[in-house]
Amino acid sequence: MKKSTMALGAVLVLSSVGAYAQSSVQLSGLADAYVGSMRMAGDSKRISTVGSGGMTTSWFGAKGTEDLGGGLKAGFAFTSFMRLTNGDYGRFKNDMMWSRDANVSLSGGFGSVILGRWMAPNFLPTVLFNPFGDSFAFSPAILHANVPLFNGTNWSGTTQSDTGWGSQIAYSTPDLGGLKGTLQYQFRDGANSGKNFGGNLMYFNGGLGLTAFYERTEMGNPVATTYADGSKRTNWMVGGSYDFTVVKLFATYGQSKNDVSNAKLKTATTGLSVPIGAGKLLAAYAHTRNNLLDATRQTLTVGYDYNLSKRTDLYANVMHDRITDQTSGTSFAVGLRHRF
Repeated sequence: MKKSTMALGAVLVLSSVGAYAQSSVQLSGLADAYVGSMRMAGDSKRISTVGSGGMTTSWFGAKGTEDLGGGLKAGFAFTSFMRLTNGDYGRFKNDMMWSRDANVSLSGGFGSVILGRWMAPNFLPTVLFNPFGDSFAFSPAILHANVPLFNGTNWSGTTQSDTGWGSQIAYSTPDLGGLKGTLQYQFRDGANSGKNFGGNLMYFNGGLGLTAFYERTEMGNPVATTYADGSKRTNWMVGGSYDFTVVKLFATYGQSKNDVSNAKLKTATTGLSVPIGAGKLLAAYAHTRNNLLDATRQTLTVGYDYNLSKRTDLYANVMHDRITDQTSGTSFAVGLRHRF
């Protein structure tokens, strides 16, 4: 912990100096906390809590680019998640210091190449095509994909390779008339024999948005270790959105499969965002069928996100979560999010 604190201090000092020396280096982040009463499907009791990252996981760090001339740029990103509940780094205990970003990049007319830890192929398609974005506490799409339940229900997320991959090389195409694609490969770590690869496509034109991703994984993250059952797992999703100005609609459909257990999880999501006053009314629903458990999970969230300024917003959410043959749960929360 002492070494991590020293490393963090060094990065912040260098980032501050760099910000004066060149405008391409920036220290930024986001702080998000909420107070709520939480109960997920299968929980034995309700928990009242002050939580971190209600609508977006809190983070901070430094990013920058250098113009190399001829349209070529070099870049770096060192960003860390943090928990406002106890001031510790990471999304959870034992998460790595720079688990959000730790990479260098080269970009130009050919697109961009990134080396190091960066987002996984599943991340952007999932967060951009649901109205609650990257809310790991209240977005039904994110909860079903990335957040396992540790309450005896045996319910795991459909995307078990995590939302970020380390030791990877990623290539992203330039914007081709609104279409952009990314290919990613995560190398095995140390003695591990596993590897992960995948990619995604995103298309935006006017009010229309379309996406798809595919992953074939043999390792979990953030510490890259092969799955305990030795399985190879495939995960894919397609989705779309359309902004009618008075309402924006979202929908996705995808599948996750384990070649050892033969578990197959199929997930469909829908959602909408309606501008009202200085904020937006949000609603989203996710339905996942797990053939191995012979069970379904259904999650519905309704909320309102009110903008106090361009950088600060207040939100209130109500969520109902249920799984076949398990006790259902309802959660309530009010929170504050600030970008800096």
